[in-house]
Amino acid sequence: MARGATPGSATSLEFLPDMTSGAGELRRAGVRVLAAVALTVGFGATAACSGNTARPVAPSPGIDSGRPGTTLVSPSPTTTVSPGPGVTKPGIRLKVVPQTDGSFDITEDVMLPEATNILQLQLPDSGEHLPGMMAKTTPKVTNLKVTAGDDPVPVEDTTVTAPEDLPLTTAASRIRLTYTLLGSVVRSTPSKPERAGAAIRPLTSATEGTLPTDLTVTSGLLNAVCPLLIETRCATGDPPDLGILPDIPAGKALVVLQLNLPRSP
Repeated sequence: MARGATPGSATSLEFLPDMTSGAGELRRAGVRVLAAVALTVGFGATAACSGNTARPVAPSPGIDSGRPGTTLVSPSPTTTVSPGPGVTKPGIRLKVVPQTDGSFDITEDVMLPEATNILQLQLPDSGEHLPGMMAKTTPKVTNLKVTAGDDPVPVEDTTVTAPEDLPLTTAASRIRLTYTLLGSVVRSTPSKPERAGAAIRPLTSATEGTLPTDLTVTSGLLNAVCPLLIETRCATGDPPDLGILPDIPAGKALVVLQLNLPRSP
């Protein structure tokens, strides 16, 4: 028994809890609990990530894609329209396509300032008094087709051999004519049968004589003369990019072309 100890004190000391060791046990137990929780959370997160990685991710749906009966429509291709007379403002646009036989396939787009129910049709002049031709010709139009607005116009006689009036079934301000012009060509020489002079005029030029008119010849143009204008030479640019003066008043849009016709294949 130690000095100064009272009887029973040793026994009492033996059964007192070790406070230091108890706190250490509590700390170690807490660490084990936290570690177990961390492992559990980490395993759950890993499993969730692994599950997402294993499955392909679908694209985000559109706003209406989940609605029943909804049809997704692809955007329509944009059609480019060149601005100008006959298309985006009042006037006439004439596209002339030369053919090997000396005929011309023509598309004539007309936009009038006001709707009309009748078209005055006029052929080009004979070439006997025209510069660059000086020989009689007999122009005529065949295979005439007319659209007024979006409606086809019934044409009783699709051949035009003289000035005439063409009635429309309904009044319209936007009109398209397609036709073939024949008999308006004078070939230059036998040695160059593709070289020719030709007289062109919008078929609707008499309907509204002040309308600005643009004419385009798709191939072979060498020169252009407008005998009804004060300045008669009306070619612009240089071959092979030669063009015709734009915005000619329709009543004066008689044009004599010098051109090379396409060769036969």
